[in-house]
Amino acid sequence: MKKSVILVLLTIIFVGCKPQQTVTSTKLDNKSEVAIKGNWSIVSVSYPGSDYIKMTSFDIADSKCFVGSNWNFISNNNKGDMTLKSANCDPFSSPITWYINKDGNFVMKITNGTKAKKVLDGYILTIANQTATSFQLIDKVNVGGQIVNAVYQFQKN
Repeated sequence: MKKSVILVLLTIIFVGCKPQQTVTSTKLDNKSEVAIKGNWSIVSVSYPGSDYIKMTSFDIADSKCFVGSNWNFISNNNKGDMTLKSANCDPFSSPITWYINKDGNFVMKITNGTKAKKVLDGYILTIANQTATSFQLIDKVNVGGQIVNAVYQFQKN
């Protein structure tokens, strides 16, 4: 009887103490990271209702302002930068930190010159349809009260 009680207590302790795994603690997908190393441009941003409903991307600007934006990804230190330069939008440029985890999540912080560890907010997107010359980042966003996929189509420069 004592052995079974001890076994049950040990099981509860091990299950209760299992570390919770989050997107920030999973292992990196180095192969996917190396594949997007370099200079890229967003060639389109699409989501249901995009012709009629405005969406602010990354808390920066209207999603249409991201079309033509330049992105640089450095895979050996997971840093880079992004620059918006659309004619009808305010210019914006910022360093970023990023990585891709084994679950296919692209995790990014827009640092605006602040050390990444001091930036508490970030973005988790899904990476999809990755080739040598293109890939997509898919974000789940609230558009008109509904959660939809916003697709950022990247093309290699």
